[in-house]
Amino acid sequence: METYLIVRRNGWRTSDELHEGVQRSRLECERMAEDVRWIRSYVVAETDGSLGTLCIFQATSPEAIRRHAYAAAWPVDEIVAVADTLVLRPDPESVVA
Repeated sequence: METYLIVRRNGWRTSDELHEGVQRSRLECERMAEDVRWIRSYVVAETDGSLGTLCIFQATSPEAIRRHAYAAAWPVDEIVAVADTLVLRPDPESVVA
């Protein structure tokens, strides 16, 4: 599996909408465990007040990520292969697990 960054702009209007989507995405990750692994996501506040995400996934291909997103009803604006990881400090404590 390769590591990818997935950009999802303006995907959700509210936090509740996002959390409903998280449940769908988790179920699809379980169903597609051989092809897709969700590592982490950063929720971003978009300028129009909506929410977007920057997601780190491991996957067999960008197409597997797109299949997962379609099945979970998640947007996909861009998929970028990660070339390397630089960690200066660990992520701060998560607000949601």
